[in-house]
Amino acid sequence: MDRLFIDSQKFKGIDFTDKPLEIGDYEYCKFSNCNFSEVDLSDISFMECEFEGCNLSMAALYNTLFKEVLFSNCKLMGLRFDKCNKYFFEIELDHCILNLSSFYQRDLKNVKMNDCSLLEVDFTETNLKGFQFLNCDLNGAVFQQSNLQNADFRTASNYTIDPEKNTIQKAKFSQSGIGGLLKKYQIVIE
Repeated sequence: MDRLFIDSQKFKGIDFTDKPLEIGDYEYCKFSNCNFSEVDLSDISFMECEFEGCNLSMAALYNTLFKEVLFSNCKLMGLRFDKCNKYFFEIELDHCILNLSSFYQRDLKNVKMNDCSLLEVDFTETNLKGFQFLNCDLNGAVFQQSNLQNADFRTASNYTIDPEKNTIQKAKFSQSGIGGLLKKYQIVIE
C-alpha cells in the first residue's frame, strides 16, 4: 500500500479530534487554528510545515517525524517529544505553551525556543549544548544529568538547576538567575 503524500496544503480551523489526520507524509503544509488535542499523530511525517495557533496537547507522537517544523502560538501541553522519530527532530517554537511535556534523552541541537512556557518540562539526560532559552519560563522544569554546556539562560526565568547533577561548563546565566543554581543549598540571596 502506498503511503499518503500531501504537499503544500493549507488546513484552517479543522478539528482533527472528529476525523484524525491520515497517516502519511506532509510537506510544506500549513495548519492554522486546528485542534489535534489527544489525537494520535504516530508515524506521521511533517517536513517543512508550519503550525500556527494550533492545540496539540496530549497528542500521541510515537515515531512522529518533525523536520524543519515551526510552531507559533501553539498549545503543546503534555507532549512526549522523547517518543518522536529518533533521527529527525528539527523544530522551532515561538510563543508556545509546552507545560508538562518531555524531552527526555533528546538531542535538542536542532531546536529553537523563543518566549515559551516550559513549566514542569522534563529535560532529563537531554543534550542542550549551546541551547538558547530566549525569554522562556522554566518554573519546575527538571534538569537531571543534562548537558548544558554553553547553554544560554540569561533571559530565561524561574529555573532551578543543580550544578552537581548537570554539565554546565560555560553556560550563561544572568545575575538575577543565580538563585536557581543555589536553591538546593537553601541560602538567602539578597
